[in-house]
Amino acid sequence: MSFGPLSDVQAQEIQARVRHDIERAQRLLEIPLGPIEARLDLSGTTAGMYCYKGHCQWLRFNPWVFATDMALHLRDTVPHEVAHYAIHQQFGRRKVKPHGPEWQSLMVAMGANPSATYTADLSAVPVRRQRRHAYHCLCRDHSVSSTRHNRIRAGRASYRCCYCGEALVASSNDSAV
Repeated sequence: MSFGPLSDVQAQEIQARVRHDIERAQRLLEIPLGPIEARLDLSGTTAGMYCYKGHCQWLRFNPWVFATDMALHLRDTVPHEVAHYAIHQQFGRRKVKPHGPEWQSLMVAMGANPSATYTADLSAVPVRRQRRHAYHCLCRDHSVSSTRHNRIRAGRASYRCCYCGEALVASSNDSAV
């Protein structure tokens, strides 16, 4: 199986770290945590993500971002996402903030950086960029992503200027910006 720039050994390292961090979180929180699928299919510049839909839960990691600094992401990104999973298991859908005190305290107890974001040079990470389209309102020009542009053209959405409140209208020169 291909994991982008990661070798099979590195992919196995990530899986092993997920299992290790689940065991640590389970001991620290004193709650049962089952295994969770860890996918290496995330793209863009996001390093990791905890996902759930109904009773299905999984972790997603970006192999391209992990390849920039494997040790950093094993140390911080994997526990970051496992902590989201563990806190969700402990509190469910109650009003617990994603990076709130419960999550932060678990991150500290796991010996990981409790920061919600990281800064790194991601210039080598392949990123798909959307084209921009020229729009305007009564007070200024706007640049709208292809996704929003297509929703407007299909009649599925309309967007308003946050300053004047008027609907955005495609500029006469409807070429991409």
